[in-house]
Amino acid sequence: MPHRTAGTSRRAVTKAAAATGLAALFGAPATTTAHATTTAHATDTATAAGRAATLPGPRTVDVFVSSPALGRRAPLRLILPTGFDARPERTYPVLYLLHGAHDDYTSWTRETDIEAFTEGRDVIVAMPDAGPTGIPSAWRGGPDYETFQVREVPALLARDYRASGVRVVAGVSTGGYGAMAHAARHPGAFAAAASYSGILDTTAPGVPTLVDAIVARENLLPPSLWGNPLLNAPTWRDFNPRARAAGLRGTPLYVSSGSGVVGGAGDWLPEALESTLWPSAHGFTGALALLGISVTTHFYAGGGHSWTYWRREFTASWPMLARALGVAE
Repeated sequence: MPHRTAGTSRRAVTKAAAATGLAALFGAPATTTAHATTTAHATDTATAAGRAATLPGPRTVDVFVSSPALGRRAPLRLILPTGFDARPERTYPVLYLLHGAHDDYTSWTRETDIEAFTEGRDVIVAMPDAGPTGIPSAWRGGPDYETFQVREVPALLARDYRASGVRVVAGVSTGGYGAMAHAARHPGAFAAAASYSGILDTTAPGVPTLVDAIVARENLLPPSLWGNPLLNAPTWRDFNPRARAAGLRGTPLYVSSGSGVVGGAGDWLPEALESTLWPSAHGFTGALALLGISVTTHFYAGGGHSWTYWRREFTASWPMLARALGVAE
């Protein structure tokens, strides 16, 4: 996928947490304001569904949905197929793209050329909110981002945007966790899943500390996610992609991750974080191998926890995702 050029990047600057003693700290990016123009299509949609909608791009729609699972209105960015309004009889498969920690639902359009990339490919791109931590899971006594992304958003797209039942999911970082967790916990819901530098074994050494640090960075209590990693171990296992790997049987999968500091170029902050997740990714794919479940992997030397690598990995995984969607590569 081509690099998206922008005046100011809002990409999160990450600091690593690992068993090596590094403390996890994620820097929140500065916010820029996009100028959105409301069109007749967006206005009609908002009137029909009782929610606000704007178009920040030629085919890009921001929808704000009242979500029972979250107990609030939540944003969802869509990229509609070329000629969407001219073909009212068509239904379309959906590519779900999940954002990472301390980022938001605009990240894929901000950091990549996904709108240009999908031009003419007859697919809806859906980029749902995952909250400030970017961990799209059911929180203990709190918001349920899993239900929002797996149940509520697909129902909305089928009702209002002519989405078919075919969908695939891909994500970066905590969004990579979400892609594999959603597909594993809801077998058959997604026709394919891809993770780029994802947290794929939440109980791997150093990873519970990292997850807790991600939550704490947003001034939330770490136990508010899945509880204590030891006292609430069954909950941690239940939401762990590695522990739920059997649910991925028959689903085309793509997993990529870098070794980070080992073989890296000296950009130690993102490389240290990538190093932390390296054993997690290998543990996950190892579990798949023991179950006889096929997965396409790209484990590369060095690499940082950044869009520089994730853009490349999305492009590499696209043929698999396109086949599952039934659209042109």
